[in-house]
Amino acid sequence: MKLQCVLLSALALDTASALHVTPGTSIRTSVSQAKQSSLPSFDPMGLHSHEVFGEDHQHGMKGASAALGMALIAASQPDAAFAKGGEYGIWEGRIVSLAHPVVMGTMYAASAFAAFTGFQWRRLREIGNEISDLKQQQSAVSKKLDALTGSLDEGAPKPAGAAPLEAEVKSFQEQIDSLSATRKELAAGNLRDKHYQVGSVILGLGTAFAIEGPVNTFLRAQKLFPGPHLYAGAGVVVAWAMAASLVPLMSKGKESARSAHIAFNVLALGLFTWQIPTGWQITQKVIEFTKFP
Repeated sequence: MKLQCVLLSALALDTASALHVTPGTSIRTSVSQAKQSSLPSFDPMGLHSHEVFGEDHQHGMKGASAALGMALIAASQPDAAFAKGGEYGIWEGRIVSLAHPVVMGTMYAASAFAAFTGFQWRRLREIGNEISDLKQQQSAVSKKLDALTGSLDEGAPKPAGAAPLEAEVKSFQEQIDSLSATRKELAAGNLRDKHYQVGSVILGLGTAFAIEGPVNTFLRAQKLFPGPHLYAGAGVVVAWAMAASLVPLMSKGKESARSAHIAFNVLALGLFTWQIPTGWQITQKVIEFTKFP
């Protein structure tokens, strides 16, 4: 854009010099004078000769050269508003440029919360199995205890092996009661719905702004900057997509799908964490080279 302005200025100055335009004289007047000069005129004293007006012509050329120099100096000055030159307006300003780091920072916190609720939900499912196993073990010990004490008369001393069995039955019951209380507490937290809702937000909003970041960079600089931050970000989005694709199999009880879902999300969170230092550096550059809005 600046180069075009310089070229237009040079063209105008060249035209003005060719027509001998002096300050305060319009282009139309100069053209009329040029047409009149081509007609024969009565000039016995040679007042319209080049020798008489040579000095004025030289002053006009000097003025044109000075104006052209000023235009070149102005063109060499950097743009103040936007890195690209402001062609895309607010879309390359600081507000939109900072949307990516702000939203992705929120998605990092959401990912940590989703990991917490996911593991808690898994724990809730596992507690039921643990309680069932403890009850089976308790039942087996209780049968042994009944075999020892079932034939004894009331008030008769118990066999020596009865006391350890009673203690074991009591220990099993305490574990069952503790796990039952934990299961009740986890069930009240509505973990399944929370995990699903947060995961949906991460998949939708996180993916959208993961793409918005490179698009905004291209608008501002007209090129991308391939590097660790960009590659890790692409890996995070792929891991999110793979984890989400396993949900139908998880709903059918496939334990392998649940394990793969956890693995993909752990990978995404790890890459996300590794991105933080480079993301902070890029954010500082965005603040430095952009202006509001």
